[in-house]
Amino acid sequence: MSDALSSFSALAVGWPSRIPGFFEVSAKSTAGLAGRYFLFAGVAWLFGYVLFARRWQHRKIVPRLPAGSEVRREIFYSAVSVVIFGLVSAATVMAAKAGWTQLYWKRGDHGTAWFWGSIFCAVLLHDTWFYWTHRLMHHRKLFRYFHRTHHLSHNPSPWAAYAFDPAEAVVQAAIFPIAVTVIPMHPYAFVIFMFWQITFNIIGHTGYEFHPRWLMDSWLGRIVNTPTNHAQHHEKMRGNYGLYLNVWDRLMGTNHPDYESRFREVTTRPRPAPEP
Repeated sequence: MSDALSSFSALAVGWPSRIPGFFEVSAKSTAGLAGRYFLFAGVAWLFGYVLFARRWQHRKIVPRLPAGSEVRREIFYSAVSVVIFGLVSAATVMAAKAGWTQLYWKRGDHGTAWFWGSIFCAVLLHDTWFYWTHRLMHHRKLFRYFHRTHHLSHNPSPWAAYAFDPAEAVVQAAIFPIAVTVIPMHPYAFVIFMFWQITFNIIGHTGYEFHPRWLMDSWLGRIVNTPTNHAQHHEKMRGNYGLYLNVWDRLMGTNHPDYESRFREVTTRPRPAPEP
């Protein structure tokens, strides 16, 4: 979406030059999102599965590595999702142009505190949207049409972050227009939110637990979600529906019963002996 920022900026000053069309904005947004996604996921793959695979082995939640065919499938469906995200991104820009959103252009209109507060609100909104749509897509009548492809990854890699059925990609992308419709946001605040979501999503699918072992024994562990939580969701198929936070799962009793013990097991494994 940040690649549509030039379009947002043009809105702010009244579109003084040629107005880019829907498909032009779609192409730019898709290309930019593809670049970020494949860069971020590629770096995560390089670090976790090539450069530091042995050094971080003790923190690999599912010890085995995913098969090459699984990774190729994840990359293919991620590419499809990126195209869908680009189209929804362009539709959001067009909606902003028509005045249908609450995007605002001067940071002084709402102040610095709200600039950061709007990002926090967008994160909470997205976490709520994700939990309830994710849980709904697990309904037996919807699963095969919306969520089956994502769950073909029982041992996800960073490339699984956007590996969705096309229908699920539309549901996931809907948070773009929803956020800027219900929350007054500056374009730069929205860009920060988008960087947050793509980074957190990829980290959550890396297959590695990076949180410290003491997290689960602190108040923070009752709020923050972990890669272990989501990896367990891919393994068990049920429970652990949250994204950024573990709040909805705790409130609704949908954490997997052995989530906390699994986290402790992963984070207390001994480090591998150094190579001779």
